[in-house]
Amino acid sequence: MSSLDEPDDDLLARVFLTRVIEPGDEVGGRWVRELGVEEVVRRLREGGAALPGVSGKRWAGLLARAAVARPHQDLAVARDAGVRFVCPGGTEWPAQLDDLGDARPLGLWVRGRAALRMWALKSVAVVGARACTEYGAHMAATLAAGLAEQGWVVVSGGAYGVDGAAHRGALAAGGATVAVLACGVDRPYPRGHTRLIGRIAEQGLVVGELPPGDHPTPSRFILRNRVIAALTRGTVVVEAAHRSGSLVTARAAQRLGRHTMGVPGPATSALSAGVHELLRGEAALVTDAADVVELVGAIGELAPDRRGPVLPRDLLDPATRQVLAALPGRGAVRPDEIARRAQTAQDDAIARLYELRALGYVERHGDGWKLTRHAVMSVRDVPGPC
Repeated sequence: MSSLDEPDDDLLARVFLTRVIEPGDEVGGRWVRELGVEEVVRRLREGGAALPGVSGKRWAGLLARAAVARPHQDLAVARDAGVRFVCPGGTEWPAQLDDLGDARPLGLWVRGRAALRMWALKSVAVVGARACTEYGAHMAATLAAGLAEQGWVVVSGGAYGVDGAAHRGALAAGGATVAVLACGVDRPYPRGHTRLIGRIAEQGLVVGELPPGDHPTPSRFILRNRVIAALTRGTVVVEAAHRSGSLVTARAAQRLGRHTMGVPGPATSALSAGVHELLRGEAALVTDAADVVELVGAIGELAPDRRGPVLPRDLLDPATRQVLAALPGRGAVRPDEIARRAQTAQDDAIARLYELRALGYVERHGDGWKLTRHAVMSVRDVPGPC
């Protein structure tokens, strides 16, 4: 049940535990799996012997948190802020989060009108450096806009830099985006993104594991990233230094069997060093939304072939191109010499020379043939082997 009007015992118990157990706590997750959520709450409220897997000191800390947990109050505050609580197994719960095992969220606080489960079915994470370059911001926004235009939901962490650029790119394209926060969803962080997160809540979804009013910490940012990885079909990293938190998201995605992708940057950029490390491993190189969709989309959603511009000479048939290539850049050549260079009969070479003259590539010069000025310039424009 995810209604805030008549909360059931399971929902109340899970809301209670979001005040007591930190996100991603696998010991707490194991208690819930083995004993059931209501039994764990009972043991915490009664304050008896410690549950297995924790020290006496840590158990005392959990009991202190349990003593001040007020799930009814949290639900009331959430309702006033337009926030609902989604439980595992409920109709809005994204089943792919179950891949996290005992590190699965106890539940998710959700702000926004859309159905989280449906949006998560076709979603991609776009993450990267907070202190990104203009290139990184441009690539993140362009990728997100392209994904949104193709009907994909863009998921990120609401942070400065690449995250913010990705959210803005999706919003600008009139698309869907989800911000997964490391704090209460009624308390936008960073403060400088208050307006952006408000727009996301209106046009998309704001999601988090922590109850209303709770604050972020460094460890909560790191643990939040596992939710981004599990929620989506794949993670794209746009600019990341060697110790970037976005690499945590990418590695979590790899462990979960999700697609991991990276956007390359300059070899001299420290902000791309982490991405390049991923690309040397199992991550796929992507440069636009089509590349991403080819990996995470349905069979047959292929990116277009990458090729240089088509030149007029490319439209000639191979034998005619061979005759054209037999003419030197300067001076005239007799037909028999052209035929020898093109490895064809003289009559065939002459016939193709007249065809090339009609197209403006060659001209008669006494008893020989030479390239026109136009043809010489077009040959110079063609890059040679390197």
